[in-house]
Amino acid sequence: MLFGKHFFKYYLKYWIYFLSGILILITVDWFQLDIPKIIGELVDDLRLGSTDTKSMYRSIGRIAVLALGITIGRFIWRYTIFGASRKIESDIRYEMFVHATKLPQQYYSQKKVGGLMAHFINDLQALRMVYGPGILMLADGLALGTLAIYRMANLNGTMTLFAGIPMFILMIAMILIMQRVRLLFKLRQESFEDLSDFTQENFSGITVIKAFVREIKESMLFQRKNRDLYDKTMKFVKYLIFIEIAISIAINLVVLLILFYGSYLVLRTDATGLTPGQLTEYIAYFFMLIWPTMAIARFLGIHSQAKASATRIAKMLDEDIIVEDHPDVLRNVDLTGKIEVRNLTFKYPDGESDVLKDVSFTIEKGEMVGILGRTGSGKSSLVDLLLRTYNLDCEQVFIDGIDIMKLPIKSVRDLIGYVPQDNFLFSDTIASNIGLSFERMHIEEVKRASKLADVYDNINEFKEKFDTILGERGVTVSGGQKQRISIARALAKDPEILILDDSVSAVDTETEDAIITNLSDVRRGKTTIFIAHRISTVKKMDKIILLEKGRLVAIGNHKELMKTSELYRSMVKRQELENIVEGGSTDEGL
Repeated sequence: MLFGKHFFKYYLKYWIYFLSGILILITVDWFQLDIPKIIGELVDDLRLGSTDTKSMYRSIGRIAVLALGITIGRFIWRYTIFGASRKIESDIRYEMFVHATKLPQQYYSQKKVGGLMAHFINDLQALRMVYGPGILMLADGLALGTLAIYRMANLNGTMTLFAGIPMFILMIAMILIMQRVRLLFKLRQESFEDLSDFTQENFSGITVIKAFVREIKESMLFQRKNRDLYDKTMKFVKYLIFIEIAISIAINLVVLLILFYGSYLVLRTDATGLTPGQLTEYIAYFFMLIWPTMAIARFLGIHSQAKASATRIAKMLDEDIIVEDHPDVLRNVDLTGKIEVRNLTFKYPDGESDVLKDVSFTIEKGEMVGILGRTGSGKSSLVDLLLRTYNLDCEQVFIDGIDIMKLPIKSVRDLIGYVPQDNFLFSDTIASNIGLSFERMHIEEVKRASKLADVYDNINEFKEKFDTILGERGVTVSGGQKQRISIARALAKDPEILILDDSVSAVDTETEDAIITNLSDVRRGKTTIFIAHRISTVKKMDKIILLEKGRLVAIGNHKELMKTSELYRSMVKRQELENIVEGGSTDEGL
């Protein structure tokens, strides 16, 4: 059985299932042991010639009734115990998923997807086995084993002692051996996790693999990892098979002992002897005892595997939820979209230096603002803080004059529509991707958002149009289409604050102008923030915030920055030269 705060509670939650199932199981075991007694009596009656056809049919009828009752009982305990294990598996999976959605970003930067999936598949399956078949084997093994030994002892205590000693020694050996089984299972799980990581990463980056002609090398690496998993799995399975063979040999030796000694007792004529019917009954009890012995051994194996998996799952569930609502968070606050940053300094939890240093600015409600800066200047870090992806010190970022750390995370994120830099799309229809913010979104609203993002015509070129299923991470569509579908998804939400993180970098300047113009019209009175590398993206904004190495170096509109900021002028000049080299003009580029 599994103990610990994450697992023991399910025994209490589903106690009625386990209790009823175990009681029915014990009842079935009790009546099951009546069958050998009836057969033994029938053998003796036939030997002595003291039975007739009617009494024989009566005995067969009793066996048939018992068999029917046992069948019904087995169905019920399977439904209760195995049904509870499936419910527990579902509950733990849900708990794991909910917890995973609350874990901080740094957790996912350290943990690979393949490893997490191993928790949700192999490890969780191992837990289900201990809650279902494991409890069955433990309860059935103890109950049936105890009852069988009791009846065997009533028939002949000396022979039962001879048969019980090797079985007891075998049980002790199993307990010691299972420590090794647990270690082998842990090594196998780690190998499976490594293979899952490698496979997932290769399929996600298949385009890069093909572009760099890495198919053969990656296949060889896969074969190596696959072989490692095979070897560790075979070592684990061979160990279990060796244990089962050892158990079978031990049991067969005990059977031979019983047959020799039992035959001797049958030949004896004194009170210590056995009748042929009693020996038949005794042997039947012993064969019934084989299952409890095997069941306990298998339970130890299942428990060892489950304990290793439980340790891995518990480690994940024990990860601290760092980003959560402040204890004195304000409730029922109406937010409109004014942003104020005061002396903001921030360092990532696993970082060594500040990525933002003493940054201060204000974005009024309804403004269209560009945040500009070279790679590594802290632009995306600023977005992470506005989305409350990380914790920050109090009195640094405000929305409508309220400290963001005192606002509910849900309220902050409901206020914001976000277009991420990687433009992640789900393996679903285009319509479902655009309408992600809602349970159901009318197709006309979906189309309207796609038109604003200048992707409507591209979508209509697909055979299934808005019902087109996108591949994993949106691989079906081009980079520019992926960006625009992401923009449409954010626009469909119609948020008070819209943040686009370098979200038009994959489209041409003409499409970029169309998107910005559409946003200027539809976003009147609402805050829009563009994070960009290109001057053309932010040139027409109400305000441009210029960052350099985590510091705010200038703020103003395009004309003002051309007069006051040497860094901004150098960026403009450099991009003009890039446009000329690429065959464009300075007007097109800027």
